[in-house]
Amino acid sequence: MKPEIYAIQRGRSGWKLSRRELAAAAAAAGAAAMLGCGGTEGEKPGPCKGIAAHEKRVRGLAFSPDGKLLVSGSDDGSLKLWSMPGGALTNTLKADSDGVSAVAISPGGRMLVSGSRYHGITRWALPEGTSTPSSQQRSVIALAISPDGRLLVTGDENKSIEFWSLQTGAQLKTLATHPEVGAVAISPDGKLLVSGSWDKTIKLWSLPAGKEIKTLTGHTAAVRAVAISADGRLLASGSWDQTVKLWSLPDGGLLRNIEGHAGNVNAIAISPDGKLLASAGAGNIVKLWSLPGGAPLKTLEGHTGVVYTLAISPDGRLLASGSEDKSIKLWSLPGGEPSPTCLMDLEVSTTDVKGIRYTRDGATYTQGCGSPVPPGAVCTCNCVPGKLCSCVSVCACVGHTCSCVSNSGGGGGSHYWHPN
Repeated sequence: MKPEIYAIQRGRSGWKLSRRELAAAAAAAGAAAMLGCGGTEGEKPGPCKGIAAHEKRVRGLAFSPDGKLLVSGSDDGSLKLWSMPGGALTNTLKADSDGVSAVAISPGGRMLVSGSRYHGITRWALPEGTSTPSSQQRSVIALAISPDGRLLVTGDENKSIEFWSLQTGAQLKTLATHPEVGAVAISPDGKLLVSGSWDKTIKLWSLPAGKEIKTLTGHTAAVRAVAISADGRLLASGSWDQTVKLWSLPDGGLLRNIEGHAGNVNAIAISPDGKLLASAGAGNIVKLWSLPGGAPLKTLEGHTGVVYTLAISPDGRLLASGSEDKSIKLWSLPGGEPSPTCLMDLEVSTTDVKGIRYTRDGATYTQGCGSPVPPGAVCTCNCVPGKLCSCVSVCACVGHTCSCVSNSGGGGGSHYWHPN
C-alpha cells in the first residue's frame, strides 16, 4: 500500500487536513526542518550546533571499560551518564553544588569516582548511581584508578597526593609533593604513578610504595595534563606553556617537544593503539597528532569556549571533548570528523535550540536538528525546545529522517506532514 501523507494547516478558522504527495511532502518537510533549526532557507542544519549538555563548563569525562557509557562532570555540580554510541542521557547525579573537577571509572566499570575542589571525593555505584559519603575538606582536581581497581590516587591544591582504598574509601597514604598537583596518571602495569604540578615539573613515583623516583623538568609553566600509552612506554604532558612534551618510560627521558597550541594546554589523551595523541585547551580547539613522531594531523573546530577535558573510547574510535561552552562534542577517530551524535540535556537547553527525539530499544534519545535517526527508531517529537520555550510541535518523519519544525502560532500557521 502506498503511504498517504497529509498536510495539517492551522488557519484563522481552525485546523485543516489535506492529502499531499509523498515527494512534495518530503521536500517541504525538509525545507521546514532547515528553517526550524535556526538556519536560513537552503542551509543544512549542523548536527549538535548550540546543543548544551550541562548548565556550566564541562570539567571531566570518562568512558566505561566497555565503551557503552560516557560520564561527564561539570561546574554545575552534576554528573551525567550518557549511553554510547547513541547518546541517550540515562541519569543525572547531583554530586556537589560547588562543582565537579574530575571523574574516573573503575576498570570493572562498577564504580564511578568524582572529585571536588571543596569536598574531596565521592564514590558512586554504577549503573544505579547510589553514592557513599565523600571525604571532606579536600581540594581534589585530579583522579586516577589503578589497573587492578584497588587503589585510587588523588591530586589536590594542597601540595599533596593521596592514596585511597577504592573499595572502602579509607585513606592509605599521603605524599607531600609540590604545589597544586593538577594531573595524575597510573601506568598500565600499576607500578608507576606520574604527577604534574603547578611548579612546572613532573614527578615519577613507584607503586604501591609511593617512593619518588625522578623529577622531570622542561616545561616553563604549570603542567595540567599527563597521559601514559597503553604499552607503558610513552608519557605525554600538557602545559600552560602552550606545549606538549613526550617522554620515554620508565627512565623519563625527553623525546620531543610539540608546539602548535596558541594558548594553555588543559587536556591530553592517547589512543589505545598508541598511534594518536589528542590535546586541547585555550583557543576552543582540539588538535590531533601522530605518535610516536608527534606530527600534526588535524585541528578540530566547533567548540565556542575553552576545552577542559578529553576522553578516548576503549576501542579508539571516538573522542569526546568537554568545554566551557557547556557542550560535549564527539569526534570520529582517527580522522577527527564531527560525530552526528549529540549529547543534549533538554533541561539545560535554551529557547533558541531545537532538536529531535526518538525512542529505540526502550531508550529515549534527544539529538540536535540534522542528526541521523537510526533504523528501527520511532520519532516521538520533531521540535524539542529549550526549557523556556513554549513551542507547539508534532512529529514529522520521512523515512529515517526526523524533521525539525514548529508551530509559530501566527495567523497563517505552519505545515506538518505525517506518514500514515
